[in-house]
Amino acid sequence: MIVWLNGTHGAGKTTTSALVRQLIPDSRVFDAEKVGETLMDISPGLPETDNFQHWPPWRPLVVETARHVLAYTGGTLVVPMTVLVEEYWREISSGLARHAIPVRHFVLHADRETLRGRIAGDTVVGPDSPFRLAHLEPYAEAARSWLHEEAEVVDTTHLTPAEAALRIAQAVRG
Repeated sequence: MIVWLNGTHGAGKTTTSALVRQLIPDSRVFDAEKVGETLMDISPGLPETDNFQHWPPWRPLVVETARHVLAYTGGTLVVPMTVLVEEYWREISSGLARHAIPVRHFVLHADRETLRGRIAGDTVVGPDSPFRLAHLEPYAEAARSWLHEEAEVVDTTHLTPAEAALRIAQAVRG
């Protein structure tokens, strides 16, 4: 099974995914961003883009990597990855479905003010990341148009990452 943690930057996906992994036996975190980083290392580089998700190989490579890891290890993969383009989500989710891999799709949501505060106070990526701030409006649009209908929404505005992780783990365990 895959537990996909979606949401914009600053919602708490990375922190929450590590905590979810601790709560779900036989689970691992798979950071699909590493697939994008691998594509960014190709030399000479792939066509210029502001987001590796726009490269057509990224999406099937995420599916294939997840499929092969699960075939090798079994268990659950927790995937903390923002996907705001509906077409990309459909490609990934249908690819996983073709391999009979069940997906629980969660969106970690927080109000705009909370997200801005988290981005401003981030000591790992750095405060006021232009990349992260630039995704607030695309996230809001995806949330309004399709994303919240496609996933189980966990509002993290007033939750700690541990509380969000516990809600997700409890939902997965049924």
